[in-house]
Amino acid sequence: MTLGQTTPESTESALGTGSGERLVRGHPRPIVLPLVLPLSMAQRDKRSVSFPPELAKAIDEAATESGSTFSAWITESASRRLRLEAGRRGVAAWEADAGPLTEKELAEGLARARELLGRSSAKRSA
Repeated sequence: MTLGQTTPESTESALGTGSGERLVRGHPRPIVLPLVLPLSMAQRDKRSVSFPPELAKAIDEAATESGSTFSAWITESASRRLRLEAGRRGVAAWEADAGPLTEKELAEGLARARELLGRSSAKRSA
């Protein structure tokens, strides 16, 4: 058994306890951790950002409505924006090599995107 790579069963048999103790990399002795906690957590960079009060309130409300946290909502929004910008750069690179997309290609691309997103072909109202 490798330190830090345990299952509840292997931990219990290795420790002979069944008490919820686990071996954790870097610790010479078993420590008590709930077996539901992962041994390695997702890496995060902590940042301090400022928002206008109205925007912070709107984000709080949107996060609550979606069952998320303020931080997770911001993360998802930033990730979505980065994906959109990458797509725009991809289209621009394609057009630089192959010329501008035709009206037919644009319409086919839009229809395909709507299909993938499960949206109808009707235009959204503003």
